[in-house]
Amino acid sequence: MQKLEDEPALEHRCLHRAYEGMRPLEPDQTRLTAWETGETGLPFLDACMRSLQTTGWLNFRMRAMVVAVASYHLWLDWRTTGKHLARMFTDYEPGIHWSQMQMQSGTTGINTPRIYNPIKQGTDQDPTGTFTRRWLPELASVPDKHLQTPWTWDEAGTLLGKSYPEPIVDVAEAARAARQKIFSMRGSVDRGETQRVIHKHASRKDSAGHFVNDRAPRKKPLKKTADTQLKLDL
Repeated sequence: MQKLEDEPALEHRCLHRAYEGMRPLEPDQTRLTAWETGETGLPFLDACMRSLQTTGWLNFRMRAMVVAVASYHLWLDWRTTGKHLARMFTDYEPGIHWSQMQMQSGTTGINTPRIYNPIKQGTDQDPTGTFTRRWLPELASVPDKHLQTPWTWDEAGTLLGKSYPEPIVDVAEAARAARQKIFSMRGSVDRGETQRVIHKHASRKDSAGHFVNDRAPRKKPLKKTADTQLKLDL
């Protein structure tokens, strides 16, 4: 929230200015609609987006994942996807929301890009498939082994392209392409701009490892109390 107060434009432009134009501002409407409605063909991602539509809430890891997949695998701009999530979240708070949108989409220039794998997240976070099947009832008959990758199931032909869409992207290939783009960008950006972001927004620690509060008034060092004041002899 302090970040937004210090730099209100971060709701509208990349925190690190060099990242403007990295993704097209005009979104791929097919990808955007599939992501918004939970029809990407990536089960755990779709379950999260459908759950969000109904409940207005996701836990932090799932919020990070849906933004990461939109930003990296689908290569959608954070401003477009951020508006949709802002309308969905019942606990929407601008300062937290837009700072997180930029961090999870890799446009701060100072945070390590986190490219969540939606297949791995589904396997790790929903091992029994209870959550996925609740929000994707069309996958009820898919065995656990193939639930997060229904295209690998022998009977996938009875399902994909009919009651459930085929995956909109190849997860591994899309992540590889995104990683190449984002790290190529990080290696060529203006270091002066990076230092500006660090100086204005990054957390800093002093030599003792304590976080520095730049806004707090500097305290004068305490004078050593005279030994005579510590005695009970009056």
